[in-house]
Amino acid sequence: MAEPSTTTAIAVATTGVGLAAIFPGIDGNALIGAFAGATLFVMSAKELRHWVRGVYLMISLVMGYIAAPEITSLTFIEQTGVASFLGSVFCISATLPMIRQLEDGNLIQLIIEWWRK
Repeated sequence: MAEPSTTTAIAVATTGVGLAAIFPGIDGNALIGAFAGATLFVMSAKELRHWVRGVYLMISLVMGYIAAPEITSLTFIEQTGVASFLGSVFCISATLPMIRQLEDGNLIQLIIEWWRK
């Protein structure tokens, strides 16, 4: 069973996403896809504290929504919902290793290793 605070946070976020999707100019498919991807990522990160999971939820939601047009223009994916889902799932997963490398001072080494591949 989910913890009460996690369930409440998801219910509030779902309500917010649903209300935002009715406004003109907002891509509802991208918003719902980004929310689904962010929720999937946050629910799979059980070792994190609740407030960290909440921050990751918001970051994933925003970045997934913003990344959707770029993903659809650069890939074979045509639907913004699918593109924003993938963007929100991978935005935290892709940037956390870079942040850890920055903290350790090894980002240059990471770039050199990537370049050699």
